[in-house]
Amino acid sequence: MAPYLPALALSAARGLFSLACLATSAYAFAYLFMAVRGGDPFAARFAISGLDVPAHFFGAGLALLLVPLQLSGGIRRRWPALHRLGGWLSAAAILVGGVSGLSLAQHAQGGWPSRLGFSLLSLLWLGVTANGIRLAVAGRFDRHRRWMAYSMALTAGAVTLRVMLALGTGVLGWPFMPVYAGTAWASWLFNLAVCAWLLRRPRPAPRGNAGSRWASARPAA
Repeated sequence: MAPYLPALALSAARGLFSLACLATSAYAFAYLFMAVRGGDPFAARFAISGLDVPAHFFGAGLALLLVPLQLSGGIRRRWPALHRLGGWLSAAAILVGGVSGLSLAQHAQGGWPSRLGFSLLSLLWLGVTANGIRLAVAGRFDRHRRWMAYSMALTAGAVTLRVMLALGTGVLGWPFMPVYAGTAWASWLFNLAVCAWLLRRPRPAPRGNAGSRWASARPAA
């Protein structure tokens, strides 16, 4: 049983990752209908904004909601049409979330470090996803899955951002602005590093004829 422990731990981590994406997605959609809270500068901007804030929350929320669907290799193999539909919906959501996120980044709290970090995140999110779609259309599915794994890592920056903010300001008690400026970079750089490590690690030997359940798993040689 011991040889399977790393695979079980990885499956558990993927399950927690999917749950975190769903929870953050639910928060994003709920935020669209929340009453304006006094003393919250982001809520104040939301109240007077045009389309950038609601568009970002809707696009990013939908992209997060679709992460578990697109991550599942079982769905990709059994219901490829559903996987393709989820992919196009995810691409549309990222287009909306990325363009509106780029607009929001120009007014981010924390000055130019935050603005630059969020701007690069938005541009990478759009570019990586577009290249993943290009590879799928070209039939290069192994490379498509790898690029879309990086796209999902960037999508999940919204999850990591909130975890890091909670740890920095809540657990460690650090001032908000320095933590926020740092997480504008660390939230997505950390995710990309973890994704790169997962894609490069050796695959555990499958039991029987069962393949990987996850679409982003490294293809067998």
